[in-house]
Amino acid sequence: MVLEIAQFEITPGAEEAFEAAYVEGRALLAQTPGFRDARMTRGVESPSRFVLLVEWDTVEAHEVGFRGSDRFPAWRALIGPHFAEPPVVEHFAYLP
Repeated sequence: MVLEIAQFEITPGAEEAFEAAYVEGRALLAQTPGFRDARMTRGVESPSRFVLLVEWDTVEAHEVGFRGSDRFPAWRALIGPHFAEPPVVEHFAYLP
């Protein structure tokens, strides 16, 4: 299992719209084979910064199964208009 960590800087004033877009778009993630769970967090000190944590079976489930599908453009169309800058996305492996 791998953990995708995506950090989003949202245009100030668009935070609630971004949250609503995430709630609407989460189903697109969840429909992807290899998806396990996701949760979005919002910065306390930096309320325009959000961090998305997604558990996938493999990196390929994310990179090929989701990003290579028609669900990804739909996801980006929902959340992308609220970005102040491009997101930073990395994958992490759990330690035993």
